[in-house]
Amino acid sequence: MRKFWWIGLIFGCSVSQVAGQGDFSTLFETSKGTQTPEYADVIDYFKQLADHFEDIIMVEKGTTDSGFPLHVVLFDPQRDFDPDRWQADDRLVMFINNGIHPGEPDGIDASMMFLRDLALGKISLPPGMALAIVPVYNIGGHLNRGSYSRVNQNGPELFGFRANARNYDLNRDFVKADTKNAQSFQEIFHWLKPQVFIDTHVSNGADYQHVMTLISTQYNRLGGQLGEYLESSMEPQLYRHMEEEGFPLVPYVNAWGGKPEDGWPQFKDSGRYSSGYAALFGTLSFMPETHMLKPYPERVSSTYALFEAFLAVIEKEGKHILEMVREDRADLKQREVFALNHQLDRDMFRWIDFRGYRSGEKKSVVSGHPRLYYDRNLPFTEKVKFFHTYSPGLFIKKPQAYLIPQGWFSVIENLKRNGVFMEILAKDTSILVTQYHIADYQTSKNPYEGHYLHNNINIKSSKAYVQFRKGDFFLPMNQESNRYIVEVLEPQGEDSFFAWNFFDTILQAKEGYSAYVFEDLAAEYLSEHPELAFELEKAKNEDEAFAQNGSAQLQWVYERSPWKEKEHNRYPIFRLE
Repeated sequence: MRKFWWIGLIFGCSVSQVAGQGDFSTLFETSKGTQTPEYADVIDYFKQLADHFEDIIMVEKGTTDSGFPLHVVLFDPQRDFDPDRWQADDRLVMFINNGIHPGEPDGIDASMMFLRDLALGKISLPPGMALAIVPVYNIGGHLNRGSYSRVNQNGPELFGFRANARNYDLNRDFVKADTKNAQSFQEIFHWLKPQVFIDTHVSNGADYQHVMTLISTQYNRLGGQLGEYLESSMEPQLYRHMEEEGFPLVPYVNAWGGKPEDGWPQFKDSGRYSSGYAALFGTLSFMPETHMLKPYPERVSSTYALFEAFLAVIEKEGKHILEMVREDRADLKQREVFALNHQLDRDMFRWIDFRGYRSGEKKSVVSGHPRLYYDRNLPFTEKVKFFHTYSPGLFIKKPQAYLIPQGWFSVIENLKRNGVFMEILAKDTSILVTQYHIADYQTSKNPYEGHYLHNNINIKSSKAYVQFRKGDFFLPMNQESNRYIVEVLEPQGEDSFFAWNFFDTILQAKEGYSAYVFEDLAAEYLSEHPELAFELEKAKNEDEAFAQNGSAQLQWVYERSPWKEKEHNRYPIFRLE
């Protein structure tokens, strides 16, 4: 295993030997890898670096549910700290997000040392590259500090809590953006427009020899040149570099309910997750997951090594990455059909090298029943199946534009934060559009991150003239955000705004009838519309239970009459084809 220069500090070197130009040693180093700093000390450390080095600035960008602002640290050897100019000058931006789960602080400590070493010239960015770091994303969780919330984790001594100040798991909030954290992150992400995004984590699950595992955004979902490049070139290079550094890499061990040696599927990071969200905008995105049972110094070392691995790939292929990102994002403007709801294809796999421990069962001291255990005296290295291919479950042809009534302001605000351009209608207008009606859906029985998610959503579409008002929104589909727009506005999408309950008010009828009054109206309406009367008789002939249920027949007529409110189950986002 490669010995980083600062590992020597952990096991005996003095602070003055390391600091050189000043005392920039971290608590992780001075505590010999046993501690990670409190939130205020993390921010003070980055502020110290920004005050000392002209290549670094730290800015506040938005707020969080904790009441504290979100900080972004920018490192640019050219000292041009304007992401708009970075984009204009076609510079590659790598964005590291830390502390989304503050009980997993490996990335926080690694980033502190990584930035310091860049500033001191011990390592360097590839030419033209710029770096952005969020020191702590989940501030509320970081402030909720203790020793017991990560029961399976081997250090540090004290750490933060997984959920944020309002008990949200922020790595499920990137599309719905219920939290101020996520709302601020969306604005930061589109301010930076990174080509490479890294969100640091620590794993749960099986025991094995690997210190570092990696979730790369699912390459079929990413698509385009970037998806192919990620799978065939970038990942293999990262793996080779980590092998050379003494941290053999393996895909995130997504083997819940089974043995790792039997293989496992790639984790599918839909838009609710950080890397899946970033991929919607044509960004190479990753969630490194160090192994929870490994000693904390090793986990931090492996995170630092992975940061260097990304620099090595960018050093070699940064221009090519820039070109692919530019072309893929341009393609998103022109693409006619978008693939959603990807499903695992178990017929497709590749063999990967896995270094595990043999597992077995023994008697539980607690219950007396058989329990799983891993025997570290029985390590093994084997080829295992990695199921890495996902196929689209739904294809959506993009419309010319979407039309959004202004009353759906929470949807409109979310779109705006994500860089979506919308025009405002200047006058009341009747437009021929495609409208959806929600024909069927299922809803989860248990709450999930503040919501009861809808799934198995079926729709009926039809053409109709709809009256739009001055001030409603016209969203043209000629944008880099097209993929994101389709994923959130098409109701059948697994992470759509409809699935996340943004439109639940349409699912409840607001008007009804008194049966004794409507009986006469219904009879008159059927006499005036014999074709409907014929359909009613047909329905009765085909369904004996329906034929015996007068209330159901009256409701059947009401549902097909002009008295039925048009808003019930009508999806309030419209397509201009």
